[in-house]
Amino acid sequence: MRTAPATAPTGPVPAAPDTGADVAARTGAALRGLESPGDARAVWRALGEHGLLRDLGPAELPGLLGTLDAYCPVGVVLSVCVQVASALPVLREQVDAEPADGPVRAAYLDAVAGRATLALAATDRDGAGSDLMDLGTTVRLDDRSLVLDGGKRWITNARTAGHALVLARHRPQRHFTSFVWVLVPTDAPGVRVSATRGTPLSGAGLGDLHFDQVCLDRSYLIGRPGRGMVSFARHIATERFAGGVWAAAMCRRVLADTHRRLVERPLGDGRAWDNAAIRERFARCVVEAWRIGAACDAHRRSTEPLVTSMLLKTSVAQGLDVVLGECAALLGAEAYAEGGLAQLRAAAGMFATAGGATGAMLAGIAEHVPDLLRDRPW
Repeated sequence: MRTAPATAPTGPVPAAPDTGADVAARTGAALRGLESPGDARAVWRALGEHGLLRDLGPAELPGLLGTLDAYCPVGVVLSVCVQVASALPVLREQVDAEPADGPVRAAYLDAVAGRATLALAATDRDGAGSDLMDLGTTVRLDDRSLVLDGGKRWITNARTAGHALVLARHRPQRHFTSFVWVLVPTDAPGVRVSATRGTPLSGAGLGDLHFDQVCLDRSYLIGRPGRGMVSFARHIATERFAGGVWAAAMCRRVLADTHRRLVERPLGDGRAWDNAAIRERFARCVVEAWRIGAACDAHRRSTEPLVTSMLLKTSVAQGLDVVLGECAALLGAEAYAEGGLAQLRAAAGMFATAGGATGAMLAGIAEHVPDLLRDRPW
């Protein structure tokens, strides 16, 4: 994890080579005007002011996230990633379906303008992170109001967001139709926020949300009761794709920097890059990075995005750790300097859990083995 520079870097704007060059250029222009790219709310505000948050789709994510990775600490990129890949699309669906004025529309317009940030609150305090069917956060509904109780943990932007999108249970049955989204103002009576301590993800605003008899008007429901889990499943696939293109950009950046250092570093009568063993170890990292990129491309073309998103998520978690770990080993003590690769690897460990733990992804993949072997998505 790199520490944020005092001012945003100048010079050429790094563009993702696969897609979104225009978005990358506009993102770079937005970030260059910031005093500190380590301030997640300032970054979000700049993106909104430059019109980068309106009608943002999967095709624009590589350019946006690749450029953010080049400029900002990991926690700040995570803060943006969760919002653009999941939170904003959930709100946009509701606004498109019911364009009348109300709290959901107001929150959406504030978010895309950069005036306020959002928190996607799915991971529940009462169950395993990847087993949302067991979540204990509940909402009681009547014709005019709702009452929310429970809690969410490890929520990105919990400490900075104006609103949280809370996945709650409105029926006791363990069934995908038992859930609904609720838009919760974080300053509403009965809402309490506690910080997550000891995290390497500075800038992500990580924290826990606690709900004690939070009473809201029914207009704070997002979509119809019973559609919450379906909506979550659809958008989590996009979030995993966003994580994939971000991880690919991180690999490109780290590999390019490590290669430069190896070429420049003296070793014996030559340079470290002249050593065959070092070159082989580095080449294995390039292969892992290529696999992540290939998994992103396969997901783009897939007609079964939820399944391929699990393959992509697992590829990212495993491949990114190999790249960062091996590059850190090749750099030696230099990797443990302030803002070095050892810190980046610790922060990037969240790729193995955010959006679904690797073990849960493998279990899901195993359920689809016959189809995957027959259809050969790779």
